[in-house]
Amino acid sequence: MNLTSRRKRIKRVYKPVGVMLARTPITPNFITVLSMMFGVSAAVLFFREKPLLGAMLVFMSGFFDLLDGIVAREKERASKFGAVFDWLADKFVDGFLLFFIGITYSTPYLTAIAVTVNMLHTFIKPVAYAEIGFSSREKGKIDDPLEGVGFFGRPETLLMIMIFSVFEHFKVFGGLETGFIFITALSTLSLLQRIVYLYVKYNKDYD
Repeated sequence: MNLTSRRKRIKRVYKPVGVMLARTPITPNFITVLSMMFGVSAAVLFFREKPLLGAMLVFMSGFFDLLDGIVAREKERASKFGAVFDWLADKFVDGFLLFFIGITYSTPYLTAIAVTVNMLHTFIKPVAYAEIGFSSREKGKIDDPLEGVGFFGRPETLLMIMIFSVFEHFKVFGGLETGFIFITALSTLSLLQRIVYLYVKYNKDYD
């Protein structure tokens, strides 16, 4: 699946919107805050068992998350704080979404696994930056040892939440209960893929 590997092609769709926003007084960090607000509001709607509205806000959250970096680069206001803030905002939203969807449509045990695996799937990257290093950084984007590794990440998780939210609304294909199982299983397999990849490639003694 790995939508991240298709970033350049997908970017052609949303980049014009980011360029347009860059001509307004809106700041990149404000867009990040909007993305976070949409995401947290979506989590609350899932908790209130309004999956269709939740899915719409998940889309808005993800869409604005794509735009803040473009606006930052277009305005030449990319900063290290902005990169960290964007990263933390993403994880804040992901945690809220998975937690509230899990406790509403699944079990506490699966919810705990889903949230933990999701966080580890992301946090393994900065650990790799620190321990292995990375080849380059261009306009805030890091060319890292795990780029393209892991078939099920944040974009795939949000997309699956939206798809199964529609199923939940129409009460077909098991709805979000089934979707949450798929998200947990695929996230776990993707995390294992990253761990195995690092083991095979970097299981060497320090020089």
